[in-house]
Amino acid sequence: MKDDVRAEGGRSVSRRTVLAGTRVILGAGVAVAAASRADAQPSFTQGEAHYQTMPKDSFRCGMCGSFKPPNSCQLVKGIIAPSGWCMYFSLRD
Repeated sequence: MKDDVRAEGGRSVSRRTVLAGTRVILGAGVAVAAASRADAQPSFTQGEAHYQTMPKDSFRCGMCGSFKPPNSCQLVKGIIAPSGWCMYFSLRD
């Protein structure tokens, strides 16, 4: 199959799987680059970031390096709950 890529161990991996993984990695890179700017302005809407007002597992915005107390974020526009979560979550150092 020409749409398959051989993975480690000889397994074939679909092009769709490879592209989905690449999209996740690139999305994380955008978030890291935006967070590293000293004058970073929120650039993602809550919908684009898949923001939710509830934590995901034990992760919540209040623990994220991009969270700015009391209720904002360096990456996501709008009011951000400390108990919320989005796909750009990055544990504070």
